Amino acid sequence: MTPIITAFERSPDGGKGLARDMHVRWALEEAGQPYDVRLLSFKAMKEPEHLALHPFGQIPTYEEGDLALFESGAIVFHIAERHAGLLPDDANARARAITWMFAALNTMEPPIFDRDLAKVLDRDEPWYEQRLSALEDSIRKRLSDLSSRLGDADWLDGAFSAGDLLMVTVLRRLQGSGMLEEYPNLSAYVARGEARPAFKRAFDAQLAVFTAASTG
Repeated sequence: MTPIITAFERSPDGGKGLARDMHVRWALEEAGQPYDVRLLSFKAMKEPEHLALHPFGQIPTYEEGDLALFESGAIVFHIAERHAGLLPDDANARARAITWMFAALNTMEPPIFDRDLAKVLDRDEPWYEQRLSALEDSIRKRLSDLSSRLGDADWLDGAFSAGDLLMVTVLRRLQGSGMLEEYPNLSAYVARGEARPAFKRAFDAQLAVFTAASTG
């Protein structure tokens, strides 16, 4: 059965592929699995039908037969467990790849996402500059640690894995900020992820939705 994922009808990211359906699209493309997409308005995301799939009224969700999942990390993990190409066969390497999945979403992403929110919601607050500076200090500390760990390797732990997929999608949020460029090996790492054919297919698919919504 072809899985169905949900995505924004009109993504607020301007077609940059930053919404979390991109995590899932990319994973499915890496796994060579077909999928369908159900597009949702912001209003529809808060209606009972969608809340039955995602109790917090967000995207993406994933439906396959009787299985319904939410949270992009959990969905990517489900895909990676069931299809080759996203998790190593070796048990220890597999465990390390899963660790990097958690690190991307639990360690790297929170201050990066909070910075995005602050720039939108807090810009007029008297403490905005102090808040932004603190977040950027936290981000740089984590980028420095990640840069040291990656070194001159192509990927985080040998071959490309779901850990890299999620880490690259998180780091892409920093493009244009100038911070990622302070760490050339991380900029190159993100570029390698974006150069993967599966990423390009996923990006083009979500961009087509944004383009259609903008011209429709």
